[in-house]
Parts: sequence; C-alpha cells; structure tokens
Amino acid sequence: MSLNPPSTGPARSISFAWFAVAVLVAAGAAVAATAAYFEIRQNHPSASATTMSLTDDVGRTVNVPVNPSRVAVLSPSIMDSMYRLGLRSHVVAVDCYSAAFGGLSADYSSDQVSLWNLSSSMCVQVGPTLNVEQLLAVSPQLVLASTIISVADVEEISTTYGIPVLILQPTTLSGIVLDVDLLGSLFHASASASLLSADLALGLGNATRVAQNLTNAGTPFPTVMVTYSPVAAGSPSPGYYSFGPGTFGTSLIELASATSISANSTLPYPELSGSAVLAARPQFIVYGTGFGLGLPDYAQGPDWSSFAAVQSGRAIGLNSNFLTEPDPTMILDGLPALLALFHPGVPV
Repeated sequence: MSLNPPSTGPARSISFAWFAVAVLVAAGAAVAATAAYFEIRQNHPSASATTMSLTDDVGRTVNVPVNPSRVAVLSPSIMDSMYRLGLRSHVVAVDCYSAAFGGLSADYSSDQVSLWNLSSSMCVQVGPTLNVEQLLAVSPQLVLASTIISVADVEEISTTYGIPVLILQPTTLSGIVLDVDLLGSLFHASASASLLSADLALGLGNATRVAQNLTNAGTPFPTVMVTYSPVAAGSPSPGYYSFGPGTFGTSLIELASATSISANSTLPYPELSGSAVLAARPQFIVYGTGFGLGLPDYAQGPDWSSFAAVQSGRAIGLNSNFLTEPDPTMILDGLPALLALFHPGVPV
C-alpha cells in the first residue's frame, strides 16, 4: 500500500495515495465518458508502432516503448492493474522501502506478495530516498510510477538515464478506468482492459444509484471520519490523519453516500485532534488496518474511547488497501465495503 505522506505528516508507517472521486450518473455513462476522454487523451499505436506518445496523470507528455517487456512498477496501485490485465510477466521490479521501514512489506501486503509473485529481489527502494542504482540494475525499458516518486527523481530517471517514466496517479475514480485503458493500449491488452473497465464502470454506477435512491427516499447520509494513521496521546502532536477537500479520501466517502467530518478542512491531509473529533461526533469511524497498524494503535490516540462511534460499536477497521490505493481494488472491493458499512441492507 503506497501512500504519499503529507509534508507535515507523521513518520511513515503506511504509505499514501490520493485521488478525487468523480461521481458518475450510471455505469453506461461511465463507459461512454471513459471512451470519449480516452480518445482525446492519448494516441493508440498501430500494430507496427514501436513507440507511442502518452499524456500521463500529471500532464506530462512521454514517449514510451510499445509493449515493453521490462517494466519497473513503482506503485502498488499500478501493480494491481498490471496483474488484473495479465501483465505480471512484464514486471521486473517493484517499489520497496528501506529495511528499517519494512522493505517490501511496507508497500505490499502478504496477500499481494503471494498473489502477484513478488520477492525482495525485485525491490527498488523508493523511500526514504530513491535508490537509483537498484533501478538501473534491472535495466527497465519503462518506469510506471505514482507520485510517491518525487519530481526531482522523475527528472533524473528520464533526463540523466534516458528511461521514460509514466506517472499514473489518477485524481478521480473514473481516472482509474482511464489508466486501465491506457495500460491496455500500451501493452496490446485492449481486450482485457475493456472487460476490466466494464466491471469498474458497473461498480461506479452501482454506487451512484445507491446515492440517488437514498436521496430520493430522503435518507440522510451519515457523518464519518476515515483515518489512515494515528498519533498516540502524549506525543507532541497527537491526533488522527484524515482526508480534507480535493482528496480521494473525501470523495470516496461521498461516493459511498456519507459525509466526511474533515471535508471542509483548510488542509488536504489534516491531522484531527481528539477534541475536533469529539465536537464533530461522527456516526462512523473507519480506520485503516494492516501494514503494522491495527485497533491498538488507534486506541492509543487522543480521546479514542470517548468517541461516540467507538462507544456505539461503529468504529470499524478496514483493509488500508481499500482506502489508500487508486486502483481497481478500490472500486471493486473498497467502495462496496464502505457502502455496506454505512448503509446496511441497502442493495449495492
């Protein structure tokens, strides 16, 4: 689970990723919008093309090799898409943290390591700093990365060493679908991409219909706090890191027909104090688990036992990968999990 920490955030015990969620009217609209935008956004290579020009998720235009056989994937969210598209054999390296920060296990769960057949021998250290020597040692033809890689590192890889870097960090849930289509085109896997995109569009459409049905029935959306990292009481700055405006976390909550207590924060990734959570009285608290974090860690945060959601049994742990990765798993598993939690009994 790769997470880009806020610049003023806590020491990294889990990793972060962000994107804003676009609410789609229905699954059919999602497919149509994706197809239309995809045609505008990037070129489709001919069968004989060896390179193609793509615009990545941060607006960079990159000339990349078509169907490269040696790819360094420096983001778990991208690895999720690569695996689902049947492209695991193209991957020669993945992102890891230094041993002191957990190595491979800092970014990938044990289930991902097993399912995706990853090993520490594939590691390219991306934190606390990028190990360029490890990247060069695997001789990648292309690097697929999220914004976990800094602009300076991207420039060094691209300019100094001549290795193209494509940044896939979607800022909307529909952007996940776009990136799936992009990978399908790049790796000549359009058939697989079309099937996966249809499943993703269906998930987005289902969530939108739930929201519409609740609105039509006059059912109020519950208030929630989603936190991905606690800072224990007694620390210099105790609290709970959450999601503010313009981030994927807030938009994900909205698409799950709920209201974030930190949606109007002045910061995109605020640390909420215990008193702020007490004052907001969220009906639900969702906390990210795995990667070394669990209920005991959050319970050490300020005022935890006094929160109304904790006292009512509505503080729920959820796999951090469902909350922090802009990938197909977010739409196929994370979004339905939140809908089921916030609206039990409502068909999804």
